[in-house]
Amino acid sequence: MEAWLAQFIHELLAALALPQVGLAAVFVVAFVSATLLPLGSEPAVFLVVKADPGMFWPAIAVATLGNTLGGAVSWWMGYGAEKAVEAVRHHEPRHSRAAQWLRRFGPKACVLSWLPVVGDPLCAVAGWLKLPFWPCLGWMAAGKFLRFVFYTAALLWLVPESWLS
Repeated sequence: MEAWLAQFIHELLAALALPQVGLAAVFVVAFVSATLLPLGSEPAVFLVVKADPGMFWPAIAVATLGNTLGGAVSWWMGYGAEKAVEAVRHHEPRHSRAAQWLRRFGPKACVLSWLPVVGDPLCAVAGWLKLPFWPCLGWMAAGKFLRFVFYTAALLWLVPESWLS
């Protein structure tokens, strides 16, 4: 079974290394993974960079852009959901402790949007609370950029070459 896995990874690397597929695939995967759908974008970034180490910074930039735009979609989804709920409810909503925490820290809390499980909903709650869009987007981008640099570098260092050839 290990030979099968090695062959699969090798073929996937070859497909993602194609210039017309690699960065576009990274963008789409990073965008979708930043919405509320359960998907991780780090493997796509890693595979592109492993196939062509010269693509490290372009892949990080494209992944950060896609992931940040996905976070923006989540922000707008939260904003729209709050407007819809308030139109029906007609009174001041109760806010959870998490929402109070987010309101206290403001847009800076969006730097944590890179965290697994809570990061994507955090963007939606920021929109729900009507935190300022552009500062939220800037903090999201900073957190997501640092995550991609860290995870990609760590994977390049940790994954043995024998797994990929």
